[in-house]
Amino acid sequence: MARRKTHSPEQVVNLLWQIEVTIANGKTTPQACKEAGIAEQSYYRWRKEYGGLQVVDAARAHPAPGHNSRYQGNLDGTFHL
Repeated sequence: MARRKTHSPEQVVNLLWQIEVTIANGKTTPQACKEAGIAEQSYYRWRKEYGGLQVVDAARAHPAPGHNSRYQGNLDGTFHL
């Protein structure tokens, strides 16, 4: 079984842009997705979620995991803001 990849929001926006360019050059959506190395369903899901975003906007819209780590308590139960 293939291991699942996790793409950052910036990577997703770049892949969407790459696929759109490939489609504009005359390839079909399944061909463009295959060349980009993603499933066609991922393309449609990402296009729905990230559709109009630029790379700069993507980072703001979906913060990286651990973004709220400064609000989480330490192991001893104390909180630091």
